[in-house]
Amino acid sequence: MAGQPLTAPRSSSLAQLAANLTDARIVGDGNVAVSGIQYDSRLVRPGDLFAALRGDDDGHRFIPAAIANGAVAILAERDPGMDVPRIVTPDSRAALAQCAASFYGDPSRNLTTIGVTGTDGKTTTSHLVDHVLRQSGHVTGMIGTVGITIGHKRSDELPHQTTPESNLVQGYLRELVEAGGDTAVIEATSHGLAMHRLDGVAFDIAGVTNITREHLEYHGTVERYRAAKAILLQRVAARGGVVVLNADDDGAMAVLSSATGAQIVRYSMAGRDARIAARNVHLGIDGTTFDVVVDGQSTSVALPLIGDFNVANALCALGVCCAASVPIRDAAAALASAPGVPGRLNRISEGQPFAVVVDYAHTPESLRKVLALLRQLGSGGRLIVVSGSAGERDTGKRPLQGAVCAGIADISVFTNEDPRHEDAGQIIAEIEGGALAAGGIAGDTVFSITDRREAIAKAMSLAAPGDTVLLAGKGHERSIIVGGEHMPWDEAGVARDALHSLGFASGERSVSR
Repeated sequence: MAGQPLTAPRSSSLAQLAANLTDARIVGDGNVAVSGIQYDSRLVRPGDLFAALRGDDDGHRFIPAAIANGAVAILAERDPGMDVPRIVTPDSRAALAQCAASFYGDPSRNLTTIGVTGTDGKTTTSHLVDHVLRQSGHVTGMIGTVGITIGHKRSDELPHQTTPESNLVQGYLRELVEAGGDTAVIEATSHGLAMHRLDGVAFDIAGVTNITREHLEYHGTVERYRAAKAILLQRVAARGGVVVLNADDDGAMAVLSSATGAQIVRYSMAGRDARIAARNVHLGIDGTTFDVVVDGQSTSVALPLIGDFNVANALCALGVCCAASVPIRDAAAALASAPGVPGRLNRISEGQPFAVVVDYAHTPESLRKVLALLRQLGSGGRLIVVSGSAGERDTGKRPLQGAVCAGIADISVFTNEDPRHEDAGQIIAEIEGGALAAGGIAGDTVFSITDRREAIAKAMSLAAPGDTVLLAGKGHERSIIVGGEHMPWDEAGVARDALHSLGFASGERSVSR
């Protein structure tokens, strides 16, 4: 099944899985053999342990269904009182991580395991790290926003969840070990760290891009958000590993104390005290060149990605790869062939006389960076942005996003983006409010259109020769979440449809930048 680990058959007793758990008790036969672990009752097969997790729904409700599907044991926070062996624990999510690590034989300890965290730039940095390592002869696996890759044989998409649940993470790592892999690259999100999805992973190296604001609907405050990110640094420090950290970002520097005990490598584009620095940066529409200075020695870099923020991402990747024993000159040379990242500054060309760019930017800071870059590299025409904000996520960032769009773009079209169970119109109104407060004019420079397809068509219809249209927020994602349903979506495909309806159809394919 796509998205599920493809490991060889395994088996452990319930008692073996519970051996490292504290504050847990086994009720029933601890010798029962467990041949798999699932938290989704629909995926349970005979012989599986079913973990009842609390989240948007209470997994305890699905214990009967899991047993009906063949579950031989249960992991739960309250005793279901059924005639089935079970582990009862105060935190089933934390216990699941430990059980999964034990079940799959602690695979991260057979790998060099790299975690990349930050508000923005995790995906690009992870892809750059993975590319450099592969070019250097490593067999890698990667778990992140775009999906998972295992060595050279497997790649899967994982919809709308950067860090999978712990049983999947451990399964992917075991699969990588069995495929002959030596290095894992994992996007370590604040949710993944705080919700125990990455417990039991032995991280050797951490890369920190930046820490601004995101997911306050879950963490509550920026301080708690930073504390969640800092868990990665603490785990690397506990192993005496290496933390590569952005000296130019106040949020990243705010968690520096959590890296005490690790080797700390700072990188900078601003001339701050750092071991790794960028000099002589030249930005172009087709790529970027710069010199990377490491311990006083300079090496030229030709990066096929655009934007100064991608220079920062490249510095982080170079630091991480050096920590993984790749010589800096080899790492710098490998960056020259780095591929574009799906949904990141992907240009859509159908013969239209204006530029169309699809990007995943969905935070105030990432929008600011991408809009400023497109303004800088544009041909002098207007900048038009289509943007939205996810439902049931940090509501405070919505007016900030609107203000950023109105402050940099000439025309802003606000629209639907994963409303979930919220009212899409209300979300858009909150974004629009920030734009109007920043000087936007409704019906002139600011438009609100709930249907995203119509919003994209509107933006295209407004574009004149020389303009640039940014479609922000969806990037690589293949669905829009409405209620609890994932509605199929292809941002690039919808953009092409809109261009075709205007009479453009060159047949050219999108090119990643």
